[in-house]
Amino acid sequence: MGFLLRREEVLNVEQLQAMLDDSPVRAAQAILMAAKEGVVDAQALLGQILLEGRGIARDEALALRWFQIAAQGGHLMARNMAGRCLEHGWGCSADEVAAAKAYRLAAEAGLDWAQYNYANLLATGRGVAEDQSQALTLYRRAAEQGHAKSMNLLGRYLEDGRFCAQDLDTAVDWYRRSAEGGDFRGQFSYAAVLADRGQVDAALEWLRKALAGGNLKFLRTAQKALAAANDPQIRAMADAYEARATQLNL
Repeated sequence: MGFLLRREEVLNVEQLQAMLDDSPVRAAQAILMAAKEGVVDAQALLGQILLEGRGIARDEALALRWFQIAAQGGHLMARNMAGRCLEHGWGCSADEVAAAKAYRLAAEAGLDWAQYNYANLLATGRGVAEDQSQALTLYRRAAEQGHAKSMNLLGRYLEDGRFCAQDLDTAVDWYRRSAEGGDFRGQFSYAAVLADRGQVDAALEWLRKALAGGNLKFLRTAQKALAAANDPQIRAMADAYEARATQLNL
């Protein structure tokens, strides 16, 4: 299978993903060629594969450079990913102020992931003055676009009545939508609601899904909460979470 990308082509993300799955090295070469020819989607994808080391040697500094080039060409996800690099120090010294600026620009242009990432900084006062009300607004905007992680956080604000009127029914609905959207934290939040309502079997199903998709930090925090649960079946899930966390930490 040969790969030939031209400047005038509008690249399809699914097609590019298929190319990478079929032959990562050859696909990376084609993407690099297209990126150098000025194809903005290819520039953004090149940044991603450089960040992951997929089909090409991992180079976080070069990944950030290509994200920045694509961002200058108007690619919103590339601008968001430049923010991620700046926030976490991937290929550069961590700079939360610069990360916040990158997120803000992409968020203002309507990108849900950037709205979520910028809201996280606003909620914690990192790189920008803390502003919970603005964070809530951005989580809501992203959630309304279908962003599952934002749905879960919006649910938390509504459940707690933080910087908004408390609305438990709406909070539960956002948790459900987040869970169905595949967010492991949303799945855990929804499971907690179901358990409180006595729907233990349904809660266990969502806890198993959260277990399968959760990262190490989440699993450790969730394990502690499960260990303190009232229902013995829910409490027993703590052992599975601990075992999975141990596996991921090896």
